[in-house]
Amino acid sequence: MKITFLGTGTSQGVPVIACDCSVCTSTDKYDKRLRSSVLIEWNDTTVVIDCGPDFRYQMLRAGVRKLDAIVFTHEHKDHIAGLDDVRAFNFKHNREMDVFAAPRVQEAVIREFAYVFASIKYPGIPKVNLVEIGNKPFNVHGLEFIPIEVMHYKLPVFGFRIGDFSYITDMKTIKEEEKDKLKGSKVLVLNALQRDSHVSHLTLDEAIELAKEINAEQTYFTHISHRLGKHVDVENELPAGIDLAYDGLVLSL
Repeated sequence: MKITFLGTGTSQGVPVIACDCSVCTSTDKYDKRLRSSVLIEWNDTTVVIDCGPDFRYQMLRAGVRKLDAIVFTHEHKDHIAGLDDVRAFNFKHNREMDVFAAPRVQEAVIREFAYVFASIKYPGIPKVNLVEIGNKPFNVHGLEFIPIEVMHYKLPVFGFRIGDFSYITDMKTIKEEEKDKLKGSKVLVLNALQRDSHVSHLTLDEAIELAKEINAEQTYFTHISHRLGKHVDVENELPAGIDLAYDGLVLSL
């Protein structure tokens, strides 16, 4: 299984004109973070977890020419806003794009992309096949996904375990029974938004604490805000076996 980090940032970490912090003005490529998303390739299957506003550029940058499905963690815009750009894959593969999402997330997708699901189909609109998921394992074109329910403040969000790879973003708390699903992972990915306390995301210290508890062979942090600091500085603070992920990072499991 090949895993490519398409983006490791967050809308709270996207450089803006008014921001002149050292991260936003950094020339280090590891500080250039698009919205969080990951590409999973297994045999002839290619799946993306989340497609935010940077989706089109992420696909071009990674040279992705085939995409079988999209799996959504939750409905926030920084995770679903790029759905319109599946139309290129519709045209290339001549079929609908399978989109796996919980019922509440499906409702948001239908609301945000009403023209896609309208009774009158405008020529060239994206073609989407919504597939309902819940907190039970499901199959995506030959890949088994095990959902891991976490809380993003008061919003339930799914992380996923695929084989020895576990991927969680937008988490603040997790129940013990869900945490057990992470045990034995070779690679664990957690969100680490910033250093200061946050109502809906793990801080750096909280993410380190959970990573130590799960004790995966390797842990990476994603969904990183510019408030966390520059990549090189944070890396020097992290314990062995824990690193910051970065856009373009490729893993083989």
